[in-house]
Amino acid sequence: MEGWDPTTKSTLTQIPLLTTKAGPRDGAAWTQRLKEEYKALIAYTSMNKSNDNDWFRISAANPEGTRWTGKCWYVHNLLKYEFDLQFDIPVTYPATAPELELPQLDGKTHKMYRGGKICLTVHFKPLWAKNCPRFGIAHALCLGLAPWLAAEIPILVDSGMIKHKDDAASSSEV
Repeated sequence: MEGWDPTTKSTLTQIPLLTTKAGPRDGAAWTQRLKEEYKALIAYTSMNKSNDNDWFRISAANPEGTRWTGKCWYVHNLLKYEFDLQFDIPVTYPATAPELELPQLDGKTHKMYRGGKICLTVHFKPLWAKNCPRFGIAHALCLGLAPWLAAEIPILVDSGMIKHKDDAASSSEV
C-alpha cells in the first residue's frame, strides 16, 4: 500500500480479506468463498453508507453466484450519473479478476473494450494478481471501478460524451 493516499489505505483496511481460494467449479469451497465475498461486500457497503459515500448496489443474478448485476453512480458537478453494472466471475477466479462492465458507456472512451468492459489492465490486474486469493468483488469495486469512475466520468461529461438524464430529457422535449 506504499504510495496510496490515506483515504484509500483506510478504506482498504476495512474491507475483510478473503481466505478461500476457490472458483465457480470448486463445489463446496466455492460456496464458502461466496460467503466470504458477501461478508466483504456487506462490510464495504456499510462503511460507504456510514461515510456518506454510497455509490453502488450489486447482487448475484443467479443462484451459483457467477453472474452479478446492479447499478453504480458517480456525482459530478452536483449531478448524479448512474450506470448499469454487470460482470461474470471467470472460471479461473480468484486468480483472474472479474471484468467489470458498464454497457451504457460502450464506445465512449478508449479506456473500455468489448461491450463496455472497463480497462483495468495496467493498474489493477497486477495488484489483483499480487493479492490473490485475498481480494474479492468488494476489492475490485474499491480499487478498480471507483478510481475508473473518478477518472473517466468527469472527462466524459465535460467532453459531451455522456449527458445527465435531466439534460437528455429536456433536449428530447425540444
